[in-house]
Amino acid sequence: MEQAHPDGHLAHLRGLLSAYMAKKGLRSTEQRRVIVERFFESPAHITIEELLAVVRSADPRVGYATVYRTLKLLAECGVAVERRFGDGVTRYEVANDDHHHDHLICVECGTISEFEEPAIEALQEEVARRHGFAVKSHKHELYGTCAACQARAKRR
Repeated sequence: MEQAHPDGHLAHLRGLLSAYMAKKGLRSTEQRRVIVERFFESPAHITIEELLAVVRSADPRVGYATVYRTLKLLAECGVAVERRFGDGVTRYEVANDDHHHDHLICVECGTISEFEEPAIEALQEEVARRHGFAVKSHKHELYGTCAACQARAKRR
């Protein structure tokens, strides 16, 4: 399940990463390259453990700490976004400034679905404007029970 990212967007993110690493004096190792490429190919909201399993299929020598440090690096330079949905697990997704989405989180099975709703976005902007507030960023998360879990509960 590959994320849909235009080649130009990934090239831009690779450029951000390269510039950041050069500024920090970090070198691009083969393991780091494998981790970054597998991250770009991964579904949204991937955990460190999930990415580690994918990376180890390409290079069994890669350790947890290397994946952890690489994801932190990607988040620091703006290539990845850390997401915490209240379950104590940090998830990561590829950053995309041109595309904002919000999340529906099932508290039963843990499924995370993305959604876009222009009416919510417009209302948020209107509320901020009325209060003289300049929004820099926001996140909208709805917690509840997904349709599949509701259907399972009804069958019991």
